[in-house]
Amino acid sequence: MCPILSHRPRAARRFNGMEAFDFEAEAEVFPTRSRSSRRQPIGYRPFARTADAIRYAIEELPAEFLVGAFLEINEQRFGDAKIHDLYDRVDYPLKRARPLASAPPTPLDAEQAPSKP
Repeated sequence: MCPILSHRPRAARRFNGMEAFDFEAEAEVFPTRSRSSRRQPIGYRPFARTADAIRYAIEELPAEFLVGAFLEINEQRFGDAKIHDLYDRVDYPLKRARPLASAPPTPLDAEQAPSKP
């Protein structure tokens, strides 16, 4: 099954203006090999659910290994920018460790921001 649920009529596949996405499909994360990092290389990792693979890539994978990495779901590949997009979707099923990129700043964020002279 393709991660974008294409077996349904087009109207049924839309969710808040977005294509429905199967976060329950099996997935694999292929981190890039960072030439500048002194860290131990991180290899391929399989996941039972796409949502867990996305969470791992965004929240646990060191940033230098995410750039150029890809997520593979049913032989369809998604690059690092698309992985971020999937993590930021409103229908992403897991609790996020970081706020959405499009979320407005909270009062606490404003307090921690550097003051302007």
